[in-house]
Amino acid sequence: MPAVAANWWEPVERVRMGWREGAGELDARMIERPLPSAAVGQLGAWLAGDGAPYADGTGEHAVRYIPGSWAGIRPWPSGLAEQAERKPTSLSRAQVLAVARTGAATASWTETLIASYVWGQGDNGYGAYRLGEILRPAPVETVLAQAVALLATDGAVAGYSRLSGAIAGLGPAFFTKFLYFAGGAVVDAPGPRPLILDQRRARALRAYTTRLGEEIQLEEPAKLAAWLWSDGGWTPHRYSVYLRWTHGATGQLAGATHWPLAPDLLELALFSGAWTSYRAPGRPPLRRRRVRHPLDPAP
Repeated sequence: MPAVAANWWEPVERVRMGWREGAGELDARMIERPLPSAAVGQLGAWLAGDGAPYADGTGEHAVRYIPGSWAGIRPWPSGLAEQAERKPTSLSRAQVLAVARTGAATASWTETLIASYVWGQGDNGYGAYRLGEILRPAPVETVLAQAVALLATDGAVAGYSRLSGAIAGLGPAFFTKFLYFAGGAVVDAPGPRPLILDQRRARALRAYTTRLGEEIQLEEPAKLAAWLWSDGGWTPHRYSVYLRWTHGATGQLAGATHWPLAPDLLELALFSGAWTSYRAPGRPPLRRRRVRHPLDPAP
């Protein structure tokens, strides 16, 4: 059997170091130039069109769900429709925020997690089972309260760090929803307000950083961007970059268009697919299959 070279790890480590250096350069470029001019125009057009209902705030952004599908989930927030209801109804950001404000007043956060999870899942049939599994362990309320306490004293990234990997089955795509609403209810929390980060938002930034990497001639920019903005498992540092970029881009938009100083409006725009200028080369845009909902008018 041939001997293994003592320095077998050096090529791997060189790649890792190169990616770390490239990651730092890409992050710096994103913060320095959050949006290209084409994106500013595209997002401004979205605000004047599909985004117009949210120009004064994202509170009316709602999903549809069937309360009866969540029967058995406890404690059920009083601000949501009764679980006996079998007809589709809507749940808005404003309604979930009201649940969070009650949580802040009572120092109890499980209902905020439930409301934010229902809002995030909408009418997906498997949501109630997954939420039940998340709520089963006893320390859930303790972990949520610790995360909010850190959010209140040290900021959004500290709250993110506490929740990362802390509750089985609750990944960042959903615990950032919890943080977003909790952050809206916590007064005078330092630093940027928490925002939702999920696969859809991350893919928009992956496409953008791919093009940025090409512009500054980094090696394998698409692979580097996919590593930085993967479909999940983002580190607290990556979440920090996301918040800094979103707040910086919001300031840029506000200075160039009628965009309000509301970073969650940009987060909603990313989710809605309003910005496609920096789609990754050779990759078709994400397409959502349109499924007719019971509340939709008949064709």
